Amino acid sequence: MNTTISNSALSVSIKHLGAELFSLKDNQNKEYIWEGNPDFWGKHSPVLFPIVGTLKNNTYTIDGKEYQLPRHGFARDMDFQLIDKTENSAIFALNSNTETLQKYPFEFELQLIYSVENTTLNIEYKVINKGLNKMPFSIGAHPAIALPEHFENYTLEFEKQEVLNYYLLENDLISNQTKVLESENNLIPLQYELFENDALIFKTLESNSLTLLQNSKPYVKVDFEDFPSLGIWTKMKAPFICIEPWVGYSDTAENSGDLFKKEGILLLEANQTFNSKFSISIL
Repeated sequence: MNTTISNSALSVSIKHLGAELFSLKDNQNKEYIWEGNPDFWGKHSPVLFPIVGTLKNNTYTIDGKEYQLPRHGFARDMDFQLIDKTENSAIFALNSNTETLQKYPFEFELQLIYSVENTTLNIEYKVINKGLNKMPFSIGAHPAIALPEHFENYTLEFEKQEVLNYYLLENDLISNQTKVLESENNLIPLQYELFENDALIFKTLESNSLTLLQNSKPYVKVDFEDFPSLGIWTKMKAPFICIEPWVGYSDTAENSGDLFKKEGILLLEANQTFNSKFSISIL
């Protein structure tokens, strides 16, 4: 089942499975979200919850008890309920249940709130701890922007001048090895060689937004002020780029496995709510 919201500038379609954005079109019917061709990558813009990235051995512990979670968690593969809908907004909710409690022993409600305003799509995450104890979690976005022209025709422009220090992955875990992404005037020309070792992972950034340029002209902007970390990723030869705002990231090889002590994890008090928002603007 799908839901569509729109205004005079944008039309947005969301799957109830994973509350996943799969279409963002302008009023000329131009598509900006990756089509999900499984030959490259069969997703469009999954939500990452209750972890971002990969756990060491796909395993973690709570009070000494062992649990398993797949890469990026389970929310992206579960059916959400549409709990509110207007012409230009929609709210989806996933509540903890018997299935989730076996993998993640915390009672929660996860809401995804989509709204369109002019040429901007806002995506808000709301995490509610419905249990009696602190709840450890991470959350992240994974939108894939479709690139209709050659990959090398695109450039990333960081909002601020900064040292772009990123971490390398090793066996899907964050290694101690870092590299600096060399930029000129905050610009990074896209080339597939950047992603030969998987994603570029920035634990912290000064920039709160990235602008994707097509032939040196502004094309799409992603704002992520509420997210301290960022991943940038594509598949080799694939016609998309993922700009991924995160709260949290993969385990390191040295991780103890205790989810409460995981680097980058958030701890949400009982009966409290976490809110964060990012946006995708058509330029």
